[in-house]
Amino acid sequence: MNKINKNLTSFTDHLNQQYGERGSVEREKFEEGFEAFKLGVMLQEMRKEKGLTQEQLAEKCGTTKTYISRIENNASDIRLSTLMRIFREGFGKHLRLSVEI
Repeated sequence: MNKINKNLTSFTDHLNQQYGERGSVEREKFEEGFEAFKLGVMLQEMRKEKGLTQEQLAEKCGTTKTYISRIENNASDIRLSTLMRIFREGFGKHLRLSVEI
């Protein structure tokens, strides 16, 4: 017997309640932070798949372990040119960006 829980909230509704509608300052700040988080997780997963430490990846890319750690731990103020170099020289991949209009 299936019961429908009428108290459930969709994820979008939850975000709207917690951070406001898309376009609001608070919501956009949340979305930016979430993108930075995803980028950090992606970098960390790729690094581990290659069997590299943060220090080894940094050496391959001409940056520092601290910089790699900052990206993996959701830091802001990351230079795009450095990020592109990390993916190119560290993983042999190209970083592609898109813009939602």
